[in-house]
Amino acid sequence: MSHALEVNFPEGARIFEEGSPSESFWIVRSGTVTLQTPVPGGRRPTPIENLGPGELVGWSWLFPPYVWQLSAEAMTPVRAYEFDATAVRMAMDADPAFGSAVGHWVGRVLALRLQQTRTRLLDMYAPRAASAVQ
Repeated sequence: MSHALEVNFPEGARIFEEGSPSESFWIVRSGTVTLQTPVPGGRRPTPIENLGPGELVGWSWLFPPYVWQLSAEAMTPVRAYEFDATAVRMAMDADPAFGSAVGHWVGRVLALRLQQTRTRLLDMYAPRAASAVQ
């Protein structure tokens, strides 16, 4: 928590955009953040997952090239702890036990997010593919 700042995002605020540098990450204190992925053709981004209190917003800060893989938007007013990614990575390097714990935590979050994204994509495209076969 020594690397954390308390921050607030109003409803509708874009927290980060896919492709931009990931220099921070957040743990939600209150409110809802939606992770989104862009859709070709200028359509509105597709929601992937809603995150609430106690959940990690952002994992791209841990893996080079440190660029966001999704976008995030505050769906309600959000209060969060914001962490400086560089400072946390340096602390992880300085304390291998801490680094391992953070790495395992982010890895579990990432595995869950990938599964949820897969489920969301199947929900979006599987019915269309099934009807095209018939």
